[in-house]
Amino acid sequence: MTTPHYDPRACDGTNGTKDNPVSANGRVTPGERHTIPAREGRAVHLNPGDRLFILNEQGHQVCDFFALVHGAPGEMLSMEHTRTALGKVYVRQGDTLVTNRRRPLIEIVEDTSPGVHDILIACCDQPRYETLGAKGYHDNCADNFRMALEAIGIAPIHVPSPFNIWMNIPVAEDGRYAWTPPVSRPGDHIALEAKAACICIMSACPQDMTPVNGIDTQPAPLIFWVEKVGE
Repeated sequence: MTTPHYDPRACDGTNGTKDNPVSANGRVTPGERHTIPAREGRAVHLNPGDRLFILNEQGHQVCDFFALVHGAPGEMLSMEHTRTALGKVYVRQGDTLVTNRRRPLIEIVEDTSPGVHDILIACCDQPRYETLGAKGYHDNCADNFRMALEAIGIAPIHVPSPFNIWMNIPVAEDGRYAWTPPVSRPGDHIALEAKAACICIMSACPQDMTPVNGIDTQPAPLIFWVEKVGE
């Protein structure tokens, strides 16, 4: 299924992400709720100070979250730079995530969940599912990232590691980590404030071959909306 020469713009397959953007340019009406179907992704523009709310209705669904600086496609939210900036491998409410230019981009301003999220693991992609034993194409967050951007007219130049919201990857003292179910609960939400104009990409992670979206569960939809501070 994968191509011999890697092209960060090329998808290994397709789903409804490509043909169902929130709008042609990714801009939305404040307060209007949008659904990210299970296994799909969506992209949305934020202005500085805008707050993006992501709702985990069923509680067990992971959201792979990416962000690109508007007008500077080579500058993007970077987990490796965020780990350096924060000096830790877990994030909490009040933390600010930075770009690969070490500039503040996203602040976690509200989190009703127990606060367990991941900034270590790369997004799932077709090669990952092949190593897990998948036969044929499997929906994945890398393709959802690509398609969500393509749907609003943006061609990615790199697939960065995401902020894995609600993903539970505990790290042991010996450095080993485990793939475990989320501890988030039905109805939990997180609010992220943009510190600069950016395009945010969210993927309702399609992972169904490890327990990161729960045990004996299937990938579920997510809901999001944007609020203007002071409105």
